[in-house]
Amino acid sequence: MQPVSTAATRYDRRTIVFHWLTAVLVVGQWLGAKTFDLFPKGPLQVDAVSAHLTFGVLIGLLVAARIWWRLTRGVRLPDIGNGLLPLLAKAMHWAFYLLILAVVALGLTMVSVRSFSFFNLFQLPTATTATRPFLRSVHEIHELLATLILILAGLHALVALVHQYVWRDGVLARMVPRLALR
Repeated sequence: MQPVSTAATRYDRRTIVFHWLTAVLVVGQWLGAKTFDLFPKGPLQVDAVSAHLTFGVLIGLLVAARIWWRLTRGVRLPDIGNGLLPLLAKAMHWAFYLLILAVVALGLTMVSVRSFSFFNLFQLPTATTATRPFLRSVHEIHELLATLILILAGLHALVALVHQYVWRDGVLARMVPRLALR
C-alpha cells in the first residue's frame, strides 16, 4: 500500500478518472435497467439488456482495477478530521466497492442460469438451471443493492458538498481539482 502523501493536495489523475467513470457508469446502468420495459419485446429489448450486461461487466472490471490501484499505486492523502469521520469515509468507499461487485456477481448469476441472447448474435451458455423463485430472488436482490448504491452515492455527494460549502475543508477539491483554484 502506498504511504500517505503529506505533499499531495489532490488524488492522482487515474484515481480521479476511476472515481468519475465509475459514478457515471453506475448511474447509467441504473437508469438503463429502469428503461428495459420501454422497449418493445424483441431485438431492441435484447440489445438494451445486452448493453446492460456488457456495461455491468465493464463496471466490475473497472472497480477491480480501482481497488488494485488504490491498494498499490494511488495517491493516499491524509485523513481530514478526526474521530469517526475518517473511519466513516473509508467504510463508505469499501461499501461502494463491495456493493458494486455484488451487483455485478448477481447479474452474472442471472445470466448464467437462463438462456440469454447477446445482441441477437449468439446465445450465452447456461451454466446450470434454476427455478423461477430463485431467479426472481436473485433479481430482486440485484435491484435492491443497485438502488442502495444510488442512495449511498447521493449521501456521498451530499457529504462532499457539506465538506466544500459548510466546513470548507477542501475535501471535494481532492477529487475535483478545479475547485482548489477557487
